[in-house]
Amino acid sequence: MTERTEFFDAIYGNFSDPALHAIRKETFGKDIGQNSWLMVDEYDRFLSWLDLDPKKHVLEVASGSGGPALHLARQAGCQVTGIDENETAVATATRAAASLGLEERARFLVGDATAPLTFEDRTFEGLVCIDSMNHFPDRLAVLREWRRVLKPGGRAVFTDPVVITGPLTNEDLALRSSIGLFLFVPPGVTERMIEEAGLRLDHKEDVSDNASQVADRWRRARERHRDEVVKLEGEESFASFQRFFGAVHRLTSERRLSRFAYFAERI
Repeated sequence: MTERTEFFDAIYGNFSDPALHAIRKETFGKDIGQNSWLMVDEYDRFLSWLDLDPKKHVLEVASGSGGPALHLARQAGCQVTGIDENETAVATATRAAASLGLEERARFLVGDATAPLTFEDRTFEGLVCIDSMNHFPDRLAVLREWRRVLKPGGRAVFTDPVVITGPLTNEDLALRSSIGLFLFVPPGVTERMIEEAGLRLDHKEDVSDNASQVADRWRRARERHRDEVVKLEGEESFASFQRFFGAVHRLTSERRLSRFAYFAERI
């Protein structure tokens, strides 16, 4: 897990650096502090599936720097709890909530999404997990935990950006998973696990285009700010991350790996 930790520490530890802010703007257009393949218009569409209002409480799993969770809190006016295993990310998110005056509506906790969650049964009306499901090796156990903490009728939306939809070499897989632990599954596996966990799959959508485009724009933006980023990461890490972004773009644009969004409900 060392390389994955280094990758995310590089992002969260230098989150407010002007060069990284510029890179996010050039990559995503609208920077809400996202560090995945997520564009804001896509996120807003996902949130519309959850049917949120100010009375509801949403759990964001792998909340990172907190930007998307805070965007959610502003857009829907609801309570949001974010969990992430990276302590630097949680500290960054907590500071961001305070700076925006959202500390009463949004809180962030250090938590392992692959372990039993520290919440009571039936706590949340909604759950969001963007581009992180592929880091959880026991996906069925995670989905069962999500069902447990969701209220009856509660809704969950999550994405998996590495569904196997074409031929891959061992080198392809190694490069795509070079930032840490990855679980690769073919179509149909996640759908079956959703049902086994006691959730109902209401909607599935191919959202690969964003991953391909964002990865390419991210790599190009980093190259434009190369000197500043190398000072933060070092030459070796910079080159490694550039190869990673190139692999994401290539494999996703060729649809050998695809990104899907899943919308499920606790029956």
